[in-house]
Amino acid sequence: MKDKIRVLVVDDSAVVRQTLTSILGSDKNIEVIGTANDPYFAAKKIAKEKPDVITLDIEMPRMDGLTFLKKIMSQHPIPCVIISSLTAEGAETSLRALEYGAIEIITKPTMYTREFANESKIRILDAVKAAACAQIQRKSMRNSIQTKTDFSVEPKFSADVVIPSHTNKSMIETTDKVIVIGASTGGTEAIRELLVKLPVDCPGIVIVQHMPEHFTRSFAKGLNKQCGITIKEAENNDTVLRGHALIAPGNYHTLLKRSGSRYYVEIKSGPLVNRHRPSVDVLFRSAATYAGKNALGIILTGMGNDGAQGLLEMRENGAVTVAQSEKSCIVFGMPKEAIKLGAADRIISLDEIPYFIKQTYK
Repeated sequence: MKDKIRVLVVDDSAVVRQTLTSILGSDKNIEVIGTANDPYFAAKKIAKEKPDVITLDIEMPRMDGLTFLKKIMSQHPIPCVIISSLTAEGAETSLRALEYGAIEIITKPTMYTREFANESKIRILDAVKAAACAQIQRKSMRNSIQTKTDFSVEPKFSADVVIPSHTNKSMIETTDKVIVIGASTGGTEAIRELLVKLPVDCPGIVIVQHMPEHFTRSFAKGLNKQCGITIKEAENNDTVLRGHALIAPGNYHTLLKRSGSRYYVEIKSGPLVNRHRPSVDVLFRSAATYAGKNALGIILTGMGNDGAQGLLEMRENGAVTVAQSEKSCIVFGMPKEAIKLGAADRIISLDEIPYFIKQTYK
């Protein structure tokens, strides 16, 4: 039997601590070993019994979550999932937590509707399992990271619920190229490292990074300040342009479409696909359908199998397909599943992917 994931819940709200304890305790692979209402109490619990994963709020009394996170990651790293409020201000702060070494960001659980509560539960459980699969090092040590325990994640729906599967040979006459990228756990840093190295005249890019609503906009704004290419959160009917990257908005599926020689994106709602919205599979299937051999598909670090089937469909429709190598992944889940399906033309380290793009489209 696999060992349970031992979790410490850190939040100043008693209601949130109780809710998270209930959600996490509902999974047979997870055990909540304790809770703490501030980082000082959390530090004492960590000293007694080191957890596998910590869930951490950002705004807390006595010591804020960012300061606590920096201390953990620089001294005794433990995989950390940030539980944040769904606000623009909270998004800016929480994204800094990823820079400090947090594994995932998810929103605090709420009870707007039964469906919303169920989706929130799925995301929390998956985030903790993904964090448990990431072996981390001190933040100052940025060597390759390997995975440990593999907790399987069952898909909920396939991309069929958003876009039908079909081969469209009539849509591949244009010479315009497009790049589609999918990532999950560890993907924010991987995407940054990739995009910052791309030339300003690279083909247009559309990206799905599993991330909550509002956070994707802050993520895109931050990337735009660091990269030579222009980066923004995608809006419905945005044109995919050379030297530009569009980040799929959190909580909405993003599809690549085409009208004549113009590529654009369609933003739409719908069920979770492979337990995610936005889903990489949805983006990749649309690229297979509307871009065909003119597309380059790249699947990066992440937990689960979202994007694997879509990448295979892209390859079958003539696209060039790439999976990130195991040694350069935070979590070798999504690329591993794509490789197992035979979906990847090439398996390349993160450092080599920008060079591969430049060589492919020089």
